[in-house]
Amino acid sequence: MIVNNIENNDIMKQYVIDELRPEDYKALKKYLDEQFGPAEMNGIYWVPVETDSLTDIQLQHEECRPHYLALDLDPGRLACELLVRTKNRMSCDCIQYATEKQRNRLIELVEKMFNRLEIVS
Repeated sequence: MIVNNIENNDIMKQYVIDELRPEDYKALKKYLDEQFGPAEMNGIYWVPVETDSLTDIQLQHEECRPHYLALDLDPGRLACELLVRTKNRMSCDCIQYATEKQRNRLIELVEKMFNRLEIVS
């Protein structure tokens, strides 16, 4: 399900899988820790965006690389933020909502992860 969260007049587009079982959460946490390192803050994992998926402006902004999409794992849900961002800057023209290609790759990554862990969604 793709949702828009509205908070302080800001909109965050997300791909959300909810109603995770406790064992699904544990399996996802272990897998994400192994693949992307331990969550940096409250269940946030940074998934690098592949270079061949970057937009022209993201390619031009070498000082902002790498670019990431964030996965937010809570005990009951996995929310995939559809905002491509960098850890190097809080604000930049290269921080944009995911393109269709970037979004599809993220959803494919999540689907493969769920299949590998045998989580039924």
